[in-house]
Amino acid sequence: MAELDRLDPERAERIRGRARKVVERLSPTFPGDPTTGMVDQSEEMYDRWNAFANDEPCPALHAENGTCEIYEFRPVICRTFGPPVMDEEENDFVVCELCFDGATDEETAACEMRPDPDKLEAELLKELKESTGAEGETIVAFVLARA
Repeated sequence: MAELDRLDPERAERIRGRARKVVERLSPTFPGDPTTGMVDQSEEMYDRWNAFANDEPCPALHAENGTCEIYEFRPVICRTFGPPVMDEEENDFVVCELCFDGATDEETAACEMRPDPDKLEAELLKELKESTGAEGETIVAFVLARA
């Protein structure tokens, strides 16, 4: 968002405004701490987290044409939505079922996307924790509202 502030401050503020409205709307039912935007990591919150805000449009989407207004700066979660990504723990693909409806396992595997081929995410998350104390999961709206 800092780079977007520099390049297009009006667009950055529009996005933040939409994100603040989303945060305000979702805070009462947020499955975690709505002050920090961090999701509760307990077992009982798992189902709530998976169903949380599924019908809420991303605040980075342009209200009229539906395009992503932070596309060139989008987070990893956005970069990996849709294409098949290997879940190392499950040793299986996480994939958008709508995108690969009727595809064979081989066809799906041929489209695999590696979101962090240089293994940068772990180091960046470590730096974030060391510099801010923040760790855990959240949603894009909480990040954009505070950026």
